[in-house]
Amino acid sequence: QVQLVESGGGLVRPGGTLRLSCVASGSIWDMDSMYWYRQAPGQQCAFVAGVHGRTRSNQLSHDSVKGRVTASWDPAKGTGYLLMTDLNPADTAVYFCNARSTTDSFWGQGTQVTVSS
Repeated sequence: QVQLVESGGGLVRPGGTLRLSCVASGSIWDMDSMYWYRQAPGQQCAFVAGVHGRTRSNQLSHDSVKGRVTASWDPAKGTGYLLMTDLNPADTAVYFCNARSTTDSFWGQGTQVTVSS
């Protein structure tokens, strides 16, 4: 089992920057990818960005955030990050991290990000 705890969310003004963290504990040695999703009010959960593979070289991001977000993770620390810049109100959502091994998928409890002036 892997437990994930997100942090770093909060209220930020349009144009601002946030870095979310996802700390993993438990059987983290089997993890090989970490992804970030978000769920805005009244909408389905949607993929944001992630890092796939043990080489951590394959970074992915949704078109809506491309160029504004960077996903990373440090397996040695069991911690993933989502750096978001130039935030706008459409980025307001609960953000979840998702860690995967070849056989399992684990989710954190989410952290709220609110972009408002």
